[in-house]
Amino acid sequence: MEETLKILVVDNDKIDRIAIRSALTTADVQIELSEVADGNDAFSVLKTTAYDCVFLDYRLPEQDALTLIQQLRSSEIKVPLVILTGQRDEKITLQLLKAGATDYLSKSTISSETLLQVLRSAIRVYRAEMQVDLANQQLRESHEQLICKNQELERQQQQIQMQNFKLLEASRLKSLFLATISHELRTPMNAIIGFSQILLRPKFAQLTHQQADMVERILNNGKHLLMLLNEVLDFSKLEEGGLDLKAENFDVSKVINVVVDEMRSLAEAKNLSLLVQTNLQNPLIFNDPVRVKQILINLLSNAIKFTESGEIWVEVKELPGNRVVIIVQDTGIGIAPRDFKHIFEAFRQVDQTITRKYSGTGLGLAIIDSLVRMMGGKIFLESKLGVGSMFKIELPRQITLPTVAANPPVSQLDNDDFFCPAKNPHQSSSQARKAPIEYPKFKNYFQKN
Repeated sequence: MEETLKILVVDNDKIDRIAIRSALTTADVQIELSEVADGNDAFSVLKTTAYDCVFLDYRLPEQDALTLIQQLRSSEIKVPLVILTGQRDEKITLQLLKAGATDYLSKSTISSETLLQVLRSAIRVYRAEMQVDLANQQLRESHEQLICKNQELERQQQQIQMQNFKLLEASRLKSLFLATISHELRTPMNAIIGFSQILLRPKFAQLTHQQADMVERILNNGKHLLMLLNEVLDFSKLEEGGLDLKAENFDVSKVINVVVDEMRSLAEAKNLSLLVQTNLQNPLIFNDPVRVKQILINLLSNAIKFTESGEIWVEVKELPGNRVVIIVQDTGIGIAPRDFKHIFEAFRQVDQTITRKYSGTGLGLAIIDSLVRMMGGKIFLESKLGVGSMFKIELPRQITLPTVAANPPVSQLDNDDFFCPAKNPHQSSSQARKAPIEYPKFKNYFQKN
C-alpha cells in the first residue's frame, strides 16, 4: 500500500492553489493536502506539523519566500521546499535554491505529470540529504567519542608513565639497598671467616674435637653466606650497570682446572665423578678471568647441587668464528620444559616454596646470563627431566671493551629439550629440533661433538 503524503501549499492566489490541488488529485499518489495563503501562517503550521513536501509561491504578501526559508532554517525546521515561480524568476530561483529550497517549478508548466515528478524528486533529494545529515551527525558523535577516548588514553598513559617512573625508582632503591646491605654485611662476615680460620690453626688455639667441629661449621656457613652476599652484590651492580669487565690474556684451560679442583671436594662428598676435557689448540683468550671463573663456579655448583648420583662433565673446545665453548653437563634431576624460560630470571627457582629441598638466592643463572651477554656470548641449555642438564657457554675468544649489552632478547624455546635466552645464530632449524637427548658416556659424548 502506497504511503499517504502530507502536502502543504503556500500561495496567496486562490486560482494557483486550485490548479495545484487539481493536478495532485488526478496524479497517481495518495495525498493529504493543506493550504495557507501567506508566510506567517505557513511558519506557524510548519512549527507544529510535519509535512512531506511544501509547494511555496515566491511572491507572498508581507513576507517573501526567501525570508520564510531563512526563518525555517534558523528554527531548524527541515522539509522539502518546491518553489513555484513565474517565467522570469530564474535568478531569484537560484537564490532560493542556495538559501535551502529543494527544487522549483514554473507555474506555467503545472500538470499532473510534472507536479508528481517534481514531488517525488524533492522527497527523494530531501531524504538523501537527511541520510547524509544523519551520517554526518554520527561521524561527529564518533569523532567526539574518539577525542574523549584519546584523552582518556593519554591520561592513562600519563598514569602508566608515572607508575613506571615510580617502579624504576623503587627498583633503583631496591638495588641500592641490596648493594649497601650486602657490602655492609660482607665486612663482619669476612671477620667471622677470618677468625674461624685462625681458630682452626693448631698454633693459635688448642681446640677439642667438638670445638673444632663447631668452628668448622661456623667457617663453612660463613663462606656460604658470603657467597650469597656476593651474588646479591654482583646482581645489584649488573642491574645498575656498575659492574665492569677487567679483561686480560689468560689460559682458560688453567682457570677451568683450578675451578674443578676447588669444586671436586663438594662432588666427592656426594660420590659424584667430576671429569674434565680440554680441546683447545690455543688456550689463551682475552676476557675477564675472575668473571669466567665465577660463571664456571656457578654452573658447577648448580650441577653438584642438583645431581644425586652419577657424573658431572666439563669440556672446553674451539668453535668456528674465533670462539670457544665451555660445556657443563650432569646426570641430575633435569629441568621440565615449562621451567626453561624461568630459570634465567632473577630470584626465580623451580621450587619457590620456603620448604624447598635446594637452597639458594636464585641469582646464579641470572648473573651468568648477564655476564655472558656482557662478554658478547650466548648461553644454551639442553635438559630432560630425570635425565640431566647441559649448559653451553659460547664466548668470543677476544671481547671488546667497553662492551655495552643490548636489551635482553626474547627467550626462545625450540623444542621440549632445548632452550637459549637468545636464538642460536649458528644452529640450523634441523639441529634445533633434534630428538630428546640421551646422555652417553663421557668420552663417547665429546667424541661425537
